[in-house]
Amino acid sequence: MATGLIALLDDVAAIAKLAASSLDDVAAQTAKASVKAAGVVIDDTAVTPTYVVGLSPSRELPIIGRIALGSLRNKLVFLLPICLILGYFAPWVITPLLMIGGAYLCFEGVEKLHEAISPHADASEAVLEKAKDPKQLEDQKVSGAIRTDFILSAEIMALTLAGVSTSNIATQAAVLAAVGVLITVVVYGVVALIVKADDIGLYLAETGSGATKAFGRGLVKGTPILLEALTVIGTAAMLWVGGSIIIHGLAEFGLHAPEHVIEHIATVVQQTIAVIPAVVGWIATSFLQAVLGILVGAIVVLAISVVKPAKPHAA
Repeated sequence: MATGLIALLDDVAAIAKLAASSLDDVAAQTAKASVKAAGVVIDDTAVTPTYVVGLSPSRELPIIGRIALGSLRNKLVFLLPICLILGYFAPWVITPLLMIGGAYLCFEGVEKLHEAISPHADASEAVLEKAKDPKQLEDQKVSGAIRTDFILSAEIMALTLAGVSTSNIATQAAVLAAVGVLITVVVYGVVALIVKADDIGLYLAETGSGATKAFGRGLVKGTPILLEALTVIGTAAMLWVGGSIIIHGLAEFGLHAPEHVIEHIATVVQQTIAVIPAVVGWIATSFLQAVLGILVGAIVVLAISVVKPAKPHAA
């Protein structure tokens, strides 16, 4: 009886070690996948605060909460099973889908660049938006944010799946779910802090004293600047990530020339500057990938303008 109990305990210990090893593997792969998706995460973080601009401050956090729940639903209910099915039955589809998503990111980045250089917002649309019922406007903005999040979440989940494609399906599911939850919590937690930073600053400026009051005034003045900076960073991240995905996808299909050219130029820059070479090399590589992203985005914009007729201007 004692021998049987010892054997049972040995089996339990072996299972526990296996489970711990699996959890360690999931944790390590989750961290690695999250880093790979960093560019898309930056873009997601930069884009989301714009959806609460013009709405009541009391509704800002509830709106962020609704978008966050929609983002979780996108990742866990829709994208996770789709990724697992594709990874199991048609893994060859993953790279083309990533490249399509990369092209979309390039397109969005170029659109934002064009809007920044030559604003073309329709004044009549802005007037109509202001005239809408607040509840209707909120629902519309939340719906638009969740649709945009679906594209970004698809990129995050596809990048994650590409990184764990050799693992068993249970590990893939665990890593996809962990990355989905982790990134959603981080992104929308940071977004909530950004959106309420000016309110926090105003409270500190009114109730604090000395350094606290000065910090509060700094927050109030700095929040608009931070939002502008995030817009720039988000656009750059879109182009960098999109270009990177396109380059790596081409390499997987045997077209290595773009990747080799970028690596060669980055190496030359790295050797020429010779200050913090790893950082300089990364910046040079990312810049060149973003340049490619601009070219790809411009081609997509041109293709869409040819296929889709221009909207007639109101008289």
